[in-house]
Amino acid sequence: MWEFIFRVLGRDNSSSRKHAKERLRLVLVHDRASISPYLMNRLKEDLIQVISNYMIIEEEEMELHLNQNDREVVLVANIPIKQIRRDYMERTQISL
Repeated sequence: MWEFIFRVLGRDNSSSRKHAKERLRLVLVHDRASISPYLMNRLKEDLIQVISNYMIIEEEEMELHLNQNDREVVLVANIPIKQIRRDYMERTQISL
């Protein structure tokens, strides 16, 4: 009942709650996208190490960056592949 009266009188708290929630979400997205160059470089090195287990890649040509819009942060990697490693299973069984 009170909710109906508040809506009629223009005291709807749910809209201000929604706005506050949206502002908080945007702040969190911004914080996630703001990473240091050191961290970005470490991420690139780790990706190179893992991907190199499966493929021969052009490390010098690899591009890695973050794209951000209103709702999310996306990691975008452009990794030129020279060749797929066909011997991956053989190499992992030997090392086990």
